Amino acid sequence: MNKITKKMIWVLCLTSISSLSAQTLLNGFFPKKNDLTIASSYSFKSFDNFFRGTTITEGNPADMGAINSSIFNLYGEYGVTNWLSTTINLPYISSTNENNVADPILGETEIESIQDLSLFLKAKIVDKTFSNSSRLSLGGASGVILPVGGYDGIGIMAIGQNSTAYEGCGFVQYNTSINLFLEVQAAYSLRENPDANVPDAMLYSAKLGYYNKWFYTHAKIGVQNSLTGFDLGSQEFADVGGPQALLETEVDYTNFYFDIYVPVYKDALGISSGYATNMEGRNYVNATSFSLGLVYKSN
Repeated sequence: MNKITKKMIWVLCLTSISSLSAQTLLNGFFPKKNDLTIASSYSFKSFDNFFRGTTITEGNPADMGAINSSIFNLYGEYGVTNWLSTTINLPYISSTNENNVADPILGETEIESIQDLSLFLKAKIVDKTFSNSSRLSLGGASGVILPVGGYDGIGIMAIGQNSTAYEGCGFVQYNTSINLFLEVQAAYSLRENPDANVPDAMLYSAKLGYYNKWFYTHAKIGVQNSLTGFDLGSQEFADVGGPQALLETEVDYTNFYFDIYVPVYKDALGISSGYATNMEGRNYVNATSFSLGLVYKSN
């Protein structure tokens, strides 16, 4: 694998963080010592119905029509050593609705704020190359996600849960000699909020990708399974406060992601693009998103 191909592979992995939902930021590629990547992106997300329990509604509450979000994201990864890297991620989100109706809980027609700061350390545990030039990598990571924007987490148009999350993740990646790879990942997310019992969750993903010196692409399935919680509109939901208990619902989803990266100036600058859509969910938005990003990678 040549130098350009190596860099473009994991550059896209860093920038393919979908705006569709919270998910682990990590991947099975590792930067070398002192390598730095900075990625900025814009994403547009929209949904005009959601899952109440496991049933899709005919529209959004309060006659809002489609709820749309613009997400501006800044991401970075730095290679501390050849086996250890650190990542940081910070999004700014602005949400409006099609009919310009005030959120009945938040009382605003537009919600905008910096959202959550994510900080992670990722370590390589196994990196083995076989006689047929295929390669197996195993790694682990841990990190924290901190709400830093001062936003309100309770509302139909809320941009996040306003909760702290502590996450641990493990992954395995297999690369073939023909530049096709498979990656599987699992993470546990421990979530804390002083005002609500936010359910912890398991996060899973499976990714299939291909690369050459001209482009990199992958398709991914991402799953969240909340470990506790109740359904929107249920008697239990009403008993614990109705809308004020939104953070305590069981939020599950299965999402599909497709991303592509193309270098545009040597191996230092490139453009990434992505598409994401919800496949099924529980107490979750039935959303679709598109993204476009610019990536800088130090030589």
